[in-house]
Amino acid sequence: MNSMILVLVGIAAAGLILGIVATVLMARWRGNSVLGKAKRDAGQIMSNAEKDAASILKDAKTSLKELEIDLRARVEKDGREQRRELASFEKRLQTKEEALDKRTETLDKKANELNAQERDLVRREKVVEKEREKVAAIIARQTERLEAISGMTADQARRELFHNLENEVKRDCALQLKKIEEEARETAEKKARWIIGEAIQRCAADHVAESTVSVVALPNDEMKGRIIGREGRNIRALENATGINVIIDDTPEAVILSGFDPIRREVARVTLERLVSDGRIHPARIEEMVVKVNEEIAQTIKERGEQACLEADVHGLHPEIVKLLGRLSFRTSYGQNVLRHSLEVCHLCAVMGAELGINIAEVKRAGLIHDIGKALTHEVEGSHAVLGHDLARRYGETEAIANAIGAHHGEMPMEGLTAVLVQAADALSAARPGARSESMQHYVKRLEQLEQIADTFTGVEKSYALQAGREVRIVVEPNKITDADAVLLARDIARKVEAEMTYPGEIKITVVRETRAVEVAK
Repeated sequence: MNSMILVLVGIAAAGLILGIVATVLMARWRGNSVLGKAKRDAGQIMSNAEKDAASILKDAKTSLKELEIDLRARVEKDGREQRRELASFEKRLQTKEEALDKRTETLDKKANELNAQERDLVRREKVVEKEREKVAAIIARQTERLEAISGMTADQARRELFHNLENEVKRDCALQLKKIEEEARETAEKKARWIIGEAIQRCAADHVAESTVSVVALPNDEMKGRIIGREGRNIRALENATGINVIIDDTPEAVILSGFDPIRREVARVTLERLVSDGRIHPARIEEMVVKVNEEIAQTIKERGEQACLEADVHGLHPEIVKLLGRLSFRTSYGQNVLRHSLEVCHLCAVMGAELGINIAEVKRAGLIHDIGKALTHEVEGSHAVLGHDLARRYGETEAIANAIGAHHGEMPMEGLTAVLVQAADALSAARPGARSESMQHYVKRLEQLEQIADTFTGVEKSYALQAGREVRIVVEPNKITDADAVLLARDIARKVEAEMTYPGEIKITVVRETRAVEVAK
């Protein structure tokens, strides 16, 4: 059994070996066949490559020859163009050289002419110098003769002549100035008076003089004790909450509120009237009522500002400016309500602007808000005109309107006709009779200052302040002041008054010169 198995294994191994050998032989035969085919394909490819290379080389030689011919043609063409340009350049250069030669010849001729003229001038200068010496000698002899005749030296005569000329020029200037002023008055005064008169007539308004105190009426004198409260706690609470002094004196059935801030004084007045009407007066109630009245006054300020804009027909103002306008309704200047004054200035500007043919909307806007700086508290430093200028610029107003606000008291230069009209309207509104109240002490001091300024000038005999300080009449010494000097004196006094005094409106300076001859017949 084992031997049979071995025989079978041997037969299988022999078959396997024969299969392997057959496979190897078959693979070798196939490899030789593929190799022969590859060699034949390679030979065919090499043959085709050699043919293609020969064709490419032939095409390259043909292209190179064509390129060489084309390049040679281009070079010849460029050469011909450059030769033409060179010939044209040489021709232009030759033309310029010929023109330069001609100009050189012309310059040579002119140089020769100038040299001849220079020699002639030198000769003439020598002749003039000799004549000048002769004239100087003649002048010297004449001067000596004149000095001998007049008894004065040349310097003395020159000074005398200059003095006489100076006096004549001053006199002529004064006469001419007087003539110009008279002519200007003839043409301008009538028109200016008509415009101003028309504006004032159309915009006339009444103002009630206001003060720094308010009076609150009481139903009876027993209410004073309730206002004071136990140990004065009620009156202290009211004063602390409003910042206003409450004065309770012997005035029957009345309490006086004193304070410079008109808005706080109004809050205190309304608060006290409501407390008296309500009957409940104690510190907590006082504080509650003050808060409520403050809110109402703030709303009233806004409404008054809006009403002023409607009355003036000015729209588009910033809300903060409208509030400031409302605050002006509680403020006064020399007893004149500032908001009513602003409305009057607005209307005056509109009338005068219409007569002059300028932008009415702009001058009305500037006139209405020209005093908004007065609405700020004392905590903000600066004059109201400059503060108003800054506020206008901050809240988007034009530069012309801001300049009109800042310049209406002369604190900055005017930059347009709008500023001039606002200043004129402001002076008209403030200076018209009855517009403002003034203390007697300040009034008398201003009159004395006017007379003192006039008395400081040489030749003034006596001065008188007339028409409530609107005019100064000056009597001069006729032997020291001539008619021409009187014109200059009036102008000098006016300039000094403008520089040293502050006053509403304008002041007329009148110089009176007269010579009287008195004789008694016996």
